[in-house]
Amino acid sequence: MDYQTALEIMQNKQSLGIKPGLSSIKSLLAKMGDPQEKIKIIHIAGTNGKGTVANLISNGLVSCGLKTGLFTSPWVTDYREQIQLNGNFVPKERFAYYVEQYYTEPVTEFELLTAIMFRYFADENVDYAVVECGMGGALDATNAFTRPEVAVITSVSMDHTAFLGNTVKEIAAQKAGIIKDNSVCVLYPNPHCEEIFEERCKQTGSRLIKIKQQHDFRKNNLAVARECMAYLGQCAHLDYPVLPARQERFGNILLDGAHNENGAHALADSLPLENITAVIAMMADKDCDSYLKIIAPRCRKIITTETSNPRTLAAENLAEIAGRYCNCVSYEKDPHKALELAKRENMFTLVCGSFFLARDVRKDLI
Repeated sequence: MDYQTALEIMQNKQSLGIKPGLSSIKSLLAKMGDPQEKIKIIHIAGTNGKGTVANLISNGLVSCGLKTGLFTSPWVTDYREQIQLNGNFVPKERFAYYVEQYYTEPVTEFELLTAIMFRYFADENVDYAVVECGMGGALDATNAFTRPEVAVITSVSMDHTAFLGNTVKEIAAQKAGIIKDNSVCVLYPNPHCEEIFEERCKQTGSRLIKIKQQHDFRKNNLAVARECMAYLGQCAHLDYPVLPARQERFGNILLDGAHNENGAHALADSLPLENITAVIAMMADKDCDSYLKIIAPRCRKIITTETSNPRTLAAENLAEIAGRYCNCVSYEKDPHKALELAKRENMFTLVCGSFFLARDVRKDLI
């Protein structure tokens, strides 16, 4: 099987949707010989900042000379960016080999991807695997192992309410599920739900390391990564990573994939005071109003659009929501055309609201 065929198989599995639960992936991992039990895992859950903290820790461990696997999602530039070893994407032929072996198993795309990640890292005998949860924690496919080396919780807020709960505390309870018996948890400042993690640590006999509030999400993320490194007995200078679609700059264009209220606040703090034209797309299952309530008033003009993902909210529906907070809103369903229209305004251009939008148009910016 070649890589392109393997990629098509993975993309076709997206039709199976999201199925929280561990029974299917545990069955697949058992057929693989339970590779997840043969590696040291740093497990990361949270609503915002998971990818950044994962990269901070992974880069730090690599700089210490340790063979380090990194698993993050979603992808923006290349499907293989989700599985990396010492900063290098999993080789195409290696990925295709694993897909060919296991693609007939009755699992979702994310479950198969997660299982392949565990198998690859075990086969490579990594010193550590830094593993970001896909969604939630307790029932996330990445949680199908016995005990983490460290459990890391980043910023927690409302997101994926259809699966995780309707309150921050309910969502926090799902994310606290990555804290296993007699483990260690490094906790980002989460004043609205810290008691959930405190109680989980008491129940599991785990040590809780709480990060002091730095009043800046970047400083908080760095503090979390430093504390994790310190617990592992590793010392390294940590540089804040420049990641695709995380407030990524292309001249006077800013690309950001955050899609919830906390992400909107973080983005708003980085925007110029005026003269912003925004291209915005969001998924229909997101709290679009809470996001746009923060971002839209900062924009002089908004062009709503759609993405290639079937969960995308119709551009005209998103425009209706954006119109509550901005006086100049139009829509263009084609994201590439929407970006071209925004560029003609000769203002600061913001492209935001979805990693899927970033995936679709980022190549237009390079």
